[in-house]
Amino acid sequence: MQVQVWESGNYELKTGDGKLLHFEGKSLPEPLELSGPWEVQFSPHLGAPERVSFPNLISWSEHENPGVKYFSGVATYHKRFDIPSSLLAKGNRLYLSLGKVAVMAQVQLNGQDLGTLWKPPFQVEISKAAKIGNNKLEIKTVNLWVNRMIGDEQLPDDSERTEKGTLEKWPQWLEDGKPSPTGRYTFTSWRLWKKDSVLRQSGLIGPVKIVVAKEISLRNR
Repeated sequence: MQVQVWESGNYELKTGDGKLLHFEGKSLPEPLELSGPWEVQFSPHLGAPERVSFPNLISWSEHENPGVKYFSGVATYHKRFDIPSSLLAKGNRLYLSLGKVAVMAQVQLNGQDLGTLWKPPFQVEISKAAKIGNNKLEIKTVNLWVNRMIGDEQLPDDSERTEKGTLEKWPQWLEDGKPSPTGRYTFTSWRLWKKDSVLRQSGLIGPVKIVVAKEISLRNR
């Protein structure tokens, strides 16, 4: 029997037949926080710069650049960091905790795809992919379309609308397969958002940490 503990301390385990097992979770290393800076690469042709350096993790909606503030789509976070040998000691299992994500994230460490995280806790085991020394982390995130639609409301209208925001007729530029003449990135037959609507949190918000758990064997107890 093996157990995995996340905090130091004395533990008691009761088996199905009523037997009590006592074991100790010895001192565990403190989580390793991956602080800034982060290099973020945004999908092209959606209003954001190709690459932006984030000194610290914040929601895109809080960024000073309007292209980032109103961005909707896919962005990839790039980070290199060192893992000390003590964290990869025998019996240790390493987990990457992303903290807060809005709204989904795909994790790749040292070229290994570790899957897609779509709900809390945004956490994945990295024991087999991690290595002592320098590690390369890529986190691909995607948000909702709301922010880009609100951003487009900052721009002049590109179609004839009723007071309620419904479409009066299909604009000619759309029927001709051309881009919006006013620079909008989205188009809907019904306007759901206004220019002063509240932006949604987006991207990797964190904090991002390497968390260590201890695997303990109870076979000889």
